[in-house]
Amino acid sequence: MRGREVPGGQWREEESWETNMRMEHVWVCVAVVVLAPGLLGSRWDQLNLHPDHMPYILANDHDLAEECRVSRTCPFKKHLNQPVCWGYERGCEATETYSNMSCPGDARGWVTTKEEQLSTFFRQADFGFVQEQLSEMRMYCTPQHPGDSWLECSDHLRFCQGNNIYIDFRPLKHRKEPVHYHIDVLDHGQVGGHCSLDENRLKSNSDQISALQSWGPELRHFVELDERVWRRAEMCDLWIESPTYLMKIDATVNMYHHFCDFLNLYASQHLNSTHHSTFFLDNQIIIWETLPYWSNFGAAFEAFTKNRLWNLNDVAGKRVCFKRVVFPTTATHDLRPLLQHSHRVGV
Repeated sequence: MRGREVPGGQWREEESWETNMRMEHVWVCVAVVVLAPGLLGSRWDQLNLHPDHMPYILANDHDLAEECRVSRTCPFKKHLNQPVCWGYERGCEATETYSNMSCPGDARGWVTTKEEQLSTFFRQADFGFVQEQLSEMRMYCTPQHPGDSWLECSDHLRFCQGNNIYIDFRPLKHRKEPVHYHIDVLDHGQVGGHCSLDENRLKSNSDQISALQSWGPELRHFVELDERVWRRAEMCDLWIESPTYLMKIDATVNMYHHFCDFLNLYASQHLNSTHHSTFFLDNQIIIWETLPYWSNFGAAFEAFTKNRLWNLNDVAGKRVCFKRVVFPTTATHDLRPLLQHSHRVGV
């Protein structure tokens, strides 16, 4: 503290001067943070993507593109304002798409024209699948007020996502057998949200009830809740702020089957691309099993998250509330045959 105690309040004046200087310093710091987003660069470090993908990411995320434009440290400025698209966006021209499919061979017996061959293969094995799923997305539980829950899904509950969703995992604590390919993890009322539920739509789409076919076995039990789902709600033993992916997985010892899981997760990132943090690594993945996860191919998860993988043991015995949750597509588990004589997909 500056000065000395003398009559006339000189001490107080110098103390006030020093306090004002500290306050000015604080306001300068605040101004730097507000006016220079991304200045520290940590946000860009979270985008663990191939440089070839960046023009497409920035073309789809206008908020992220603007943040990069005004940031002093964004390393992706050269990728801004490029006329490109993945292939599933509205108005995406064939000359701008990421995919570069090739179908040089004949596919008679499957299709009748070359155009049909290309479009069928695009829908089966490329971003056309994402486009198809996006066209099916419907609201299943609609928010009525700001801060309410919501849940939207594609047909047959093959892919779903929502905000402020509640799941009661307390019964898992007393379960004797491990959860692996089980369809009875949740029961009526153990999953829900504070929103207006379309019960008829939910019932009519809860028609694919097997382990890896859809999220029907779980979300058919979705109910409206009287209480809002938020951080301080009494019902929430655990609140998860980070975007969370609940993953059903296949045989982890088999490269073919397990990479179906990773393809499903990657496709789900694109289906979830309206969320600003879709391709960032600060998210939580919860494997829908109680068996400890192990695989020779587990390093592939590092492309999706920087955090430790959880499984259902990490939430057993708790009522968990998710700020943002994704139920990834299980589409590649269908093992459908692809069109002959076609290759080179973008996915």
